[in-house]
Amino acid sequence: MLRTTLAGLRAHKLRLLLTAVAITLGVGFISGTFVLTDTMDKGVAKTFAKSADKVDFAVVPKSDDPEKGISADTFRKVRALPGVTDVHGMVKGDAALVGKDGKAVGDFPTVGMSVPSGPLLRYDVDKGRTPSGGGETVLDSDVAKREGFTVGDTVTILDNDNRQHRFNVVGVVDFGIDEDANFLGAVGFDTPTTIMMTGEKTYREIDVAGGERMAIEAAAGPSNKVYTGAELGARLAKAAGADTEIIRTGLLIFGLVAMLVSALVIYNTFSILIAQRMREMALLRCVGATRRQVFGGVVAESAVVGLAGSLLGLAVGVGLGEGVLVAISRLDFGVDVVAPSLTVRTIVVGLAVGIVVTVLSALLPARAATRVAPVAALRSDLEPGSGRFRLGGPRTAIAVLLGAAGLAIGGLGSLAMDKGEAAMYVVALAGGVFFLAVIAAMPALVRPLGRLAGAVPARLGGVPGRLAVANAQRAPRRTATTTIALTVGVGLMSLFAVIAASGKATAADKLEEQFPAEFQIQTQNADGRVPRALAEALRGRPEIASVVETRRQETKIGGEEERVAAVTASALGTIVKPEMKEGTLDAALEPGTAMVDETIAEQPGYGIGRTIRVETPHGTVPVKITAVYGLGAQLAGVIVPEADFTRYFGAVDPSALHIKTHDDVPAAAARRAVEDAAQPYPAAKVTSAAEFKEAMTESIDMILMIFAGLLGLAIVIALFGIANTLTLSVVERTRESALLRALGLTKRQLRRMLSVEALVMAVIGAFTGVVLGVAFGWAATNAMADDSLFALPYLQVTGFVLLAGAAGTAAAVMPARRAAKTSIVESLAHD
Repeated sequence: MLRTTLAGLRAHKLRLLLTAVAITLGVGFISGTFVLTDTMDKGVAKTFAKSADKVDFAVVPKSDDPEKGISADTFRKVRALPGVTDVHGMVKGDAALVGKDGKAVGDFPTVGMSVPSGPLLRYDVDKGRTPSGGGETVLDSDVAKREGFTVGDTVTILDNDNRQHRFNVVGVVDFGIDEDANFLGAVGFDTPTTIMMTGEKTYREIDVAGGERMAIEAAAGPSNKVYTGAELGARLAKAAGADTEIIRTGLLIFGLVAMLVSALVIYNTFSILIAQRMREMALLRCVGATRRQVFGGVVAESAVVGLAGSLLGLAVGVGLGEGVLVAISRLDFGVDVVAPSLTVRTIVVGLAVGIVVTVLSALLPARAATRVAPVAALRSDLEPGSGRFRLGGPRTAIAVLLGAAGLAIGGLGSLAMDKGEAAMYVVALAGGVFFLAVIAAMPALVRPLGRLAGAVPARLGGVPGRLAVANAQRAPRRTATTTIALTVGVGLMSLFAVIAASGKATAADKLEEQFPAEFQIQTQNADGRVPRALAEALRGRPEIASVVETRRQETKIGGEEERVAAVTASALGTIVKPEMKEGTLDAALEPGTAMVDETIAEQPGYGIGRTIRVETPHGTVPVKITAVYGLGAQLAGVIVPEADFTRYFGAVDPSALHIKTHDDVPAAAARRAVEDAAQPYPAAKVTSAAEFKEAMTESIDMILMIFAGLLGLAIVIALFGIANTLTLSVVERTRESALLRALGLTKRQLRRMLSVEALVMAVIGAFTGVVLGVAFGWAATNAMADDSLFALPYLQVTGFVLLAGAAGTAAAVMPARRAAKTSIVESLAHD
């Protein structure tokens, strides 16, 4: 039987080609994920090991809190140890580089870092040398290139209090192995200058050359940990490699979706093949093959196809991984790019997934093959799977129960539960359960959906169009399995599109409702302050209607650190409109009162009517809580009246300014007026509400594009399934096609019939996916938060259906050409 199976495969090499392609794509995605992340892990480890080789020992704080670093006293003790030949205390903090336009570069301050000279230098100096005096600095290579600075230039850098300092650039350094520097950009100084510029009082790390571990551990004390150079390299590599775990998990989820779609394609393919080979198997039964042998032959055939597809998938995966690595190397993330890593684990997982999925998908068709009576199968019969389809009692009950359970769980998550992550997980579970109900009921839905999807083609396509719609409807099981594969991909894409559109609509609504100011000015450093002189300068501009100042002060309330803030009195309730949860805004503006945000209100002692004691430079003052507001409108913490804030803490500079311009001022003129006023203050960053909204929209669209690209693989596999179904159907309907040709159907009409048939199947799958995606997108949006807005991206979901229809039609090109080229006489003789 094994020889018979292998001989059949050799005789029909192209028969299972598209099935092997589906497996190849799925396995290629999964193995490519492993190749990519394994290679990135190896490159990260190599980069950090090379850096840590320059360090004999490193002292690192046990606490992750940057404020709990290593003291100067500990540094002196380590430096004084016998055998220590060199020591470097790593200092790191904010030190904003000012660009050639006079404004601080980037959305966040560049990192000020201490850069050593000598053997403990862990960074690559691309140009020049390391700094050695108070007037020298080095720049991160990416920042220097982007801003147009080089060795010999003079630059302005802001210290922790936003005071300007001038430095000579003596070097350009690649800080790529430092995560903060890689993300924010960096400027480097010698250690004393770094301490002066950043205001840091402690060290983030002490690197040591020479010495003994036990002596260093004794000097470091119990609050710090000592690593050898090798241990430090492993620690840094592990910390940097954590991101690859997230990448791997995310990509594998999409790989599993691809394999699910592949499984549906494989199941459908083997179902058709078994139905077409009923006579062949019946003949085998007649000459002595047992049911077990027939079953084993089909399973063996699926295993061979799975193995071939998986081997090709591994090769494709290596190619995909290498392609992404080339792109990463061109982006230059500061990590060594090594040769693609194909591990034994990747090979085993890829082969196992491909073969197991293929064999499991073929089990039901193989079982069906054993049920055919030898004599009954030798007679001619209708097209397998054709005829009127009824769900039957058990299948109907399963579909109804799963559908009801899915709706009930979805209702619980979106309507009854507290909004948040848990509710969204419940909605996701509901979507999975309801999808199972759709799978169970889909064969019964094919005919009504086929009439809906084929209404226009049947009317406009003439006889070929009506024949195509009938063909799509007459084998409901086959069409259902083919279209469900497409439903998965289009449904997920529709779901993400709805969530993205709803997220953008919610954010835009909140931005417009809670803070209708056109511009905001604040420092890069979230704790920085904007000079009061800037607020006065803005008020003197004719384009400006109002300037709202928000002030804040970190202090202690009842012995705990809290933030006390104030807003320009005239703006509260007019421009700044916080959402009041309890109490009224008027009550919160009375002297000696305060309103707190909803998270603080949940803490003991912060309820309405309670009195809190706020520490000020002049002593502790009692403040009565009279209102609770919702987070938003750029407000958080304990809000007190503006006059009270000044009395408590003095004339504190604002932390942010919010500017509203006159309605008749053009947007460009308003922007120019605000920027002109802010020009003398390098640390002041101007942001417009329109720019913020645009940036937010671009970020969401970018995420949606990534999801669409990853889910596109599942849709491609589903389209291969449609092509596969049509290819096998063309073979199956050879005599029927020849008879239609003999009755007058032209080659062009035959091609059109098959193309319309593919179009109808694709539209059925895409339409079902869009309906499911939109429905559960609404449920997910409703489960996110109480104030989430639902938005339906009409153009996108319509585009999904149209693109699926066009792609389905394209998938029918090769099968249609094959059918049209077949000889009428030879086809009529086909048996």
